[in-house]
Amino acid sequence: MIVKPILNEALCNGCGLCVTVCQCGGMVIVGSIIKRVDVADCRYCAECELVCPTGAIQCPFEIVIEESIDITFEE
Repeated sequence: MIVKPILNEALCNGCGLCVTVCQCGGMVIVGSIIKRVDVADCRYCAECELVCPTGAIQCPFEIVIEESIDITFEE
């Protein structure tokens, strides 16, 4: 499953900041509303979320913490 940013078009003000920071060309403005272009190059960097002044873009992710295993080798 490829994870892509979630867009809330109702919050978008059409400023275009996300388009300027998206290095893969995955965001476009259509009629003053952000739209996502499906591209395989999206690295889910979340730059678009960081620059969005209205919170119209969300890049949710799950943090997984693995327990460390203490391995002791005897000689």
